[in-house]
Amino acid sequence: MRKWVLLLAWMPLAAQDLAAILARLEKLESENRELKQEVKQLRELVEGKPSVPERLDIVERRVEEQAQTKVEAPSRFPLELTGTALFQTFYNTKGANSIDVPTTAAASPGRAAGGATVRQSIIGLRYHGPQTLWGGKISGSLMMDFWDGNTEGATTPFRIRTADFTVDWASRSVSLGLMKPLISPHNPNSMAYIGITPLTSAGNLWRWQPQVRFEQRAGWFKGQAAVMQTNEDSTGAPTNLLSSRRRPSLELRAAAAKSFAGDRSFEIGVGTHMSESRVGSQSLPSRIVSADWLVTPLSKLTLTGTFFNGENVHHLGSLRQSFRIAANGFATTVHSTGGWAQISVAATSRITFNGFAGIHDDRDSDLNRGQNGRNRNAGANVMYRMAPNVVLTFEGLQIRSNYVGTVNRRMNRYDLSIAYLF
Repeated sequence: MRKWVLLLAWMPLAAQDLAAILARLEKLESENRELKQEVKQLRELVEGKPSVPERLDIVERRVEEQAQTKVEAPSRFPLELTGTALFQTFYNTKGANSIDVPTTAAASPGRAAGGATVRQSIIGLRYHGPQTLWGGKISGSLMMDFWDGNTEGATTPFRIRTADFTVDWASRSVSLGLMKPLISPHNPNSMAYIGITPLTSAGNLWRWQPQVRFEQRAGWFKGQAAVMQTNEDSTGAPTNLLSSRRRPSLELRAAAAKSFAGDRSFEIGVGTHMSESRVGSQSLPSRIVSADWLVTPLSKLTLTGTFFNGENVHHLGSLRQSFRIAANGFATTVHSTGGWAQISVAATSRITFNGFAGIHDDRDSDLNRGQNGRNRNAGANVMYRMAPNVVLTFEGLQIRSNYVGTVNRRMNRYDLSIAYLF
């Protein structure tokens, strides 16, 4: 009985001691937090970093500056100014079919020539808006340049290069605008060929055309369809024989794409183009099949390219010889095979090397004597990022053209360009 009395007497004393211990621990934790805060402030002071209130003040001032300088449409639709201010100087050996951006080696070589231009500079707008159309997000762009002018100092018209208006949903998209053919989605990397794309007439089908696109995505895979307007003026046929210079076409593409850790990814696609050209009373088919790839097996290595085969392909941007027209006016299509490939290596954070080559091969039996039966381009460039927005590029390119039954020609081109990206 005595033990129980002693235990009951001791319990209040133990409770008081426990409460005192807990109070001391809480005080120590509070002092420890204060000490850590003082150490953090001292460290920021030593490192020259502003305190929390100072950082908040800086953030508020920057928000105010952004609110004053942002670009906005009258409807409060956000706009982003983008583009490239590009100065380019170049030298062509004998045989260039044009001075600024040669695409073939001329059958009759002329003089070597050089020059400089800023006409390949680009000015563009990008826009994006709030959700609309059952949750779809609106975005798009409008890119322009001065390429249609003849020389600096003369009347240099402002040209629309590409434009698109896109609505994106979770698994599908709809786009309208002026875009590259669906079956040829990629381009080589170059600062020398901007007014027209690199490897024009040597495997790159690039001509920007008005079109409407639909895309459906499911996991790794996506299916695309486009209704596009072709430009029959570019086929090389006499315009008096073209019954219709604007024709509708259908393009389809299926692709598999996947991204992995370490900036590794791939996209591989296959496509087809179908349209008809009207030459006099004749309807001539344009049928093309294609394959394209964009593969990054390593973080600093990228492989890109396109292959195509078909007939009457030239209205998509290539050699101007879609048909052969006989003396009696009867026309037959020209069959073509071609493509291009590029390897790109990011040697450092500032230096990138690109090597590319392409070929356009028309079936000789479909051509007249003296026409360009095979056109090949091969080149390389090094891009040096002098500053975050300034890129210096040196590029060398060789063009070889084989003329049916006559001559084979070769010419070299060298470019030095400096670009400010904004």
